[in-house]
Amino acid sequence: MSKQELVVLGQDAGECCPALLTAPLDAGQADVLARVFKALGDPVRLRLLSMIASRAGGEVCVCDLTPAFDLSQPTISHHLKLLKQAGLIDSERRGTWVYYRLLPEMTDRLAAILTRPGGQPPAGTAPAHAPAEAAS
Repeated sequence: MSKQELVVLGQDAGECCPALLTAPLDAGQADVLARVFKALGDPVRLRLLSMIASRAGGEVCVCDLTPAFDLSQPTISHHLKLLKQAGLIDSERRGTWVYYRLLPEMTDRLAAILTRPGGQPPAGTAPAHAPAEAAS
């Protein structure tokens, strides 16, 4: 996996993505969005995000995350770093422990990007193009 830094989606005003299903993304928007999806494209990171998001109280200590995996603590920290760089989570150090919390504005933005606009029929219910007539 590349060690390039991930840009947090929405850091710059010009990087806000339209709904994916309403307008084509330009190259820059697609690049930014792909980086966020790349951060989510690993089962360990998806599980970590789920564990953080579903935690009562809205935050979880890294000490509670690490035992759930058969991975070293540095590997877990690397995955958490990628989620944080993607703007999906944030952290706060308290003494020797780090506590993580979901950034709901990013998950809300992703949901909005992937949501089908109102009034549009679900895929497969209406033909996208008129069927071609068979040549006689």
